[in-house]
Amino acid sequence: MADVKVRQVRQQVERVIRELLEEIPLTERHLLVVGVSTSEVAGRRIGTSGSDEVAAAVFEGISSQQRKSGCHIAFQCCEHLNRALVVDRGTLDAFGLTEVSAVPVRQAGGAMASYAFRHLRDAVLVEKVFADAGIDIGDTLIGMHLKPVAVPVRPSVKNIGKAHVTMAKTRPKLIGGARAVYVRDCEETSGQDR
Repeated sequence: MADVKVRQVRQQVERVIRELLEEIPLTERHLLVVGVSTSEVAGRRIGTSGSDEVAAAVFEGISSQQRKSGCHIAFQCCEHLNRALVVDRGTLDAFGLTEVSAVPVRQAGGAMASYAFRHLRDAVLVEKVFADAGIDIGDTLIGMHLKPVAVPVRPSVKNIGKAHVTMAKTRPKLIGGARAVYVRDCEETSGQDR
């Protein structure tokens, strides 16, 4: 953590979440997935230097904004737990998720996920979510946990500590086209090509 100030990390996290919430107002009906490489935040290569100090700063920044919006949070684990996610049991119940058996630790799960597992009120591990939005700090590849149509959100802060940050919101799929019908009680016009 020599070059990275923990307080600044928390402030940067709070700022990008506020910006994301301006783009997509998340409520208690929504799920935000967060992937974090604490190694990358500290200026190291992903998976090499996990830090509880960085994880705490990120967790506090996320939690402060989460309390304001009421949205649910899922913290992505590293590849050694197949990108499973740490959530609160209330999130598991609210979204009908399936619990899996593992305890994330720094060497298998990552510093961020293991910190979240220890500090959430009633943490559980789930295998998959379909999140409404996501924040990826350190190029951890959260796309597999977003709903199908992801739309980039450009943060004003390009890095959290030394780690690259990307964000996305999702939207429902647009299907049909100019000839699509969206009202149930309409009469079909005979003779039109289909």
